[in-house]
Amino acid sequence: MSDFDLDGYFARIGYGGPTDRSLATLGALHATHPQAIPFENIDALMGVSVGLDIASLQDKIFRQGRGGYCFEHNLIFMHALEALGFTVGGLAARVLWGQADDAITARSHMLLRIELDGRLYIADVGFGGLTLTAPLLLEPGLEQQTPHEAFRIVEAGDHFRLQANIGGDWRALYRFDMSRAYEVDYQVASHFLSTHPNSHFLVTLVAALALPDRRYALRNNRLSTHHAGGRGEQREIATAAELADVLEHQLAIVIPDRAAFEARLRKKRIVET
Repeated sequence: MSDFDLDGYFARIGYGGPTDRSLATLGALHATHPQAIPFENIDALMGVSVGLDIASLQDKIFRQGRGGYCFEHNLIFMHALEALGFTVGGLAARVLWGQADDAITARSHMLLRIELDGRLYIADVGFGGLTLTAPLLLEPGLEQQTPHEAFRIVEAGDHFRLQANIGGDWRALYRFDMSRAYEVDYQVASHFLSTHPNSHFLVTLVAALALPDRRYALRNNRLSTHHAGGRGEQREIATAAELADVLEHQLAIVIPDRAAFEARLRKKRIVET
């Protein structure tokens, strides 16, 4: 990727670790990325087009210091890994979080497939409040601890399911197979998610950040904090101004036009005042 600004990526995530094509490098980048770049859907909520070309991604995430949703996160991560010499490709997933395990949802999520030293891994730096903070070996049934939750990949017929251990229960995040997906596939899915009236991203504010000792996950005006070790707490935010403060100061999110954003929060009835 000759057009990719690898130094800009390292500066954006504050990374100064190894850059060789190794599992240690992959793991270090996978842990650092979601600590520095928040998950957020402000553009879709504001009716702003989400560009997935490399120039748009770099302008938004590097130069504006913004976050993004799954396609933006994982495309940037894929470009960075390619620039470092990793063998990486895109996959598409059907989200099951909040759905029945046998639900057939659209392929609306992106994750990565990485070949390294004769083994296959998946990586995903863009699944909101349960974003992976380490790559996972593609070995069905193996429980794998990350800096946050334990995860496992379960084989189910013609596909795999990614599950997280939440309070002792294994809950499915999404299902995927190994069919390669391409940027055009993500553009179609992203266009639906950022423009279609049935997309929850047009009416629901979603934001998240995975810090070393906690996760922040925001849905509309409810902020959940999940601490390392299992303790959690929730807080309801009353006003648009307070919600914008939380996004800026706790979740490290840059709001491009704060006045317009606060007005949109009130218009969408995410907050009343």
